[in-house]
Amino acid sequence: MNKQKSHSGAKKRFKVTGTGKVTYQRTNKRHRLTQKAHKRKRLARRDGVCSAANAATMKILLPYK
Repeated sequence: MNKQKSHSGAKKRFKVTGTGKVTYQRTNKRHRLTQKAHKRKRLARRDGVCSAANAATMKILLPYK
């Protein structure tokens, strides 16, 4: 049976950590930053972590390492 290809969009947006969690970059840090609250921008610096339900789907789409 053929191998499943990695999802090109998922490769660019998600990363699997060493412990198996799936992380991504949070939104709202690209433009128009002057009108956003400092707290909102500070929280957006941190990596987001996918929920367990979504992480299982993401791991299927991402390449094995």
